[in-house]
Amino acid sequence: QVQLVESGGGSVQAGGSLRLSCAAEGDIRTINLLGWYRQTPGKQRELVAHSNSGGSINYADSVKGRFTISRDNAKMTVDLEMNRLKPEDTAVYYCTANTWTMRSYWGQGTQVTVSS
Repeated sequence: QVQLVESGGGSVQAGGSLRLSCAAEGDIRTINLLGWYRQTPGKQRELVAHSNSGGSINYADSVKGRFTISRDNAKMTVDLEMNRLKPEDTAVYYCTANTWTMRSYWGQGTQVTVSS
């Protein structure tokens, strides 16, 4: 079992920055992918960025050049630095972990609100 503890988020004006952090606990040796998804009401959860244990990173096109994901394999943490935020980035952001056995875990979610 893996537990994900998120912190960060909040409210900011357009153009501002926020940082999200997530720490994995439990059977962290099984984790391959760590990343972030986001969801707005009435829409499916969508990938923001993720990083695998080998350092390969994927970003959603909508956040490329503005968001940076960073991972610490020793601590099994993953952060998301969000810059030049836009109102359309407003969502609940979820930390996620995928194991080598293809199990998925999710954090409780943290609200990010960007006002224009």
